[in-house]
Amino acid sequence: MIKHHPQPELLVSHANGDLPLSMAIAVSAHCALCETCREQLALLTEQAANLALNPDDAHAVKHTDKATIHTAHIAENTQATNVPVVDIDAMLAQIMAQPAATDVPNNAPLNIQVKQQHYTVPSVFRQHLARPWQILGKVSRMRFDVDEMNTRASLLHIDAQGEIPQHTHKGYELTLLLAGAFSDLNGDYVPGDFIVLDSQHHHSPKTVDGCLCYTVLDAPLHFTKGLSKLLNPIGELIY
Repeated sequence: MIKHHPQPELLVSHANGDLPLSMAIAVSAHCALCETCREQLALLTEQAANLALNPDDAHAVKHTDKATIHTAHIAENTQATNVPVVDIDAMLAQIMAQPAATDVPNNAPLNIQVKQQHYTVPSVFRQHLARPWQILGKVSRMRFDVDEMNTRASLLHIDAQGEIPQHTHKGYELTLLLAGAFSDLNGDYVPGDFIVLDSQHHHSPKTVDGCLCYTVLDAPLHFTKGLSKLLNPIGELIY
């Protein structure tokens, strides 16, 4: 059973379209694997849509989360400065008058292969699987192009009996386990677990049968044990 989920603030931001691409992919993929968060996100998305379409609806502004309050504040300021209000009915009528789309979005899970291992991953990764795998021993990585300054987003595969040397983090590290299982000093993880660590954490993920993860980092890892510490001077190049 999934034990680690995104913070509620992340779900709210995702529903409002405020997350950077790397984190939006992570939340979408987690929700594809987690029914509880998927239902919460659907409710938050509906509430965000209601607030956008009905800024004067008192019922819609009952939410006290910061993202929702900020959106309502913008709507109020827009009206207060006499900026013309969008004619929602006319806009919807124009949208409905457009020809029906011929391409139906494909939300089916994807099949990928890494070192003769086959995995099924959520459809949110569909536009990001064109790059080659980079292989270093038991670890393979496919880097995504998310264009977010220092942020790195990747699919990470660890072979059976593989591990990442003990390390901490100069920034944050998000790991979404997609398939297989791994463990560290903090516990055991199953597909769907959404794990966020920072400089307060040290760990060395290990897997018995192999695993596939989606990872996001905004700074290099800092290795803390053994020969792996020799990698720290070139951390900016390899993270």
